[in-house]
Amino acid sequence: MPTPSLASLPIRRLTLRDLAACADLSEDRGWPREEHKWGFLLTAGKGYGIDDPDGGLVSACVVTEYGPQERPALAAIGMVLVAERHTRHGVGRRLMRHVISAMGPTPLTLHATPYGRPLYEELGFKVTGRAEMVCGRFTPGGPQPAVATRAATAEDLSAILRLDEQAFGTDRTHIVTRLPAFADQLRVAEEDGGIIGYAAAWPNMDTHVIGPLIARDTSVAQALIASLAAHIDRPLRTDIDVRHTELLAWAKERGLASAAFNSVMTYGITELPGDWSRRFAPVTVAAG
Repeated sequence: MPTPSLASLPIRRLTLRDLAACADLSEDRGWPREEHKWGFLLTAGKGYGIDDPDGGLVSACVVTEYGPQERPALAAIGMVLVAERHTRHGVGRRLMRHVISAMGPTPLTLHATPYGRPLYEELGFKVTGRAEMVCGRFTPGGPQPAVATRAATAEDLSAILRLDEQAFGTDRTHIVTRLPAFADQLRVAEEDGGIIGYAAAWPNMDTHVIGPLIARDTSVAQALIASLAAHIDRPLRTDIDVRHTELLAWAKERGLASAAFNSVMTYGITELPGDWSRRFAPVTVAAG
């Protein structure tokens, strides 16, 4: 039988049963397998993919929706991958157009690499921000942030959710409530008995990723990073909004080096909701 053309292969919803195939696709493109992250995204969001008749996946991506379930206020697109043998055949464009259509009027956002940005611009996405990835071994030193931090408890959840919604601009309960199981650490910053910031650190291959990082100001963000680092004996990685110049400079003084830049892009809105001044780093760039 003749091999079906790529354009005729159906796009379907992915599930956790596709975890290994998604990890294989990452590996095919030279990315880490990131099974822990794929599992989180496939359960918290919606995966879309195209099956390869010869086995595995031709392409995949994940969409994470935020806000009311019946009418999401925002959706983040991430992990957009096309198998090496199928690149330059319009597969990524077709999958993205399918997702845009499936999301209807819901505003969209994504973090684009320099390689992917031209495709997203062609599809109507606009650059509205920039994030810098920094990574390395954190070196304690300098003035200690005068902010109290501690491990989060179940009793903190409602306060964390309120703070998160104010900073992020819409509800993401389904993400925040998964953090205790997904992350190795979840810590809060306190002042006068109230929570003024929180952050998580989760394992990703040979590093720990810090995200989300929500804080009242830079000093609180510094205290949270330092407190997470004090309990981790591996390199750290995080993606910081470039407008937070003071935090980026401090992180580099503490041993984290610039590794990459991503363009923050939106579709259907001119800027992301919420308060960027309190939103320092995403859970993962794949989920916004």
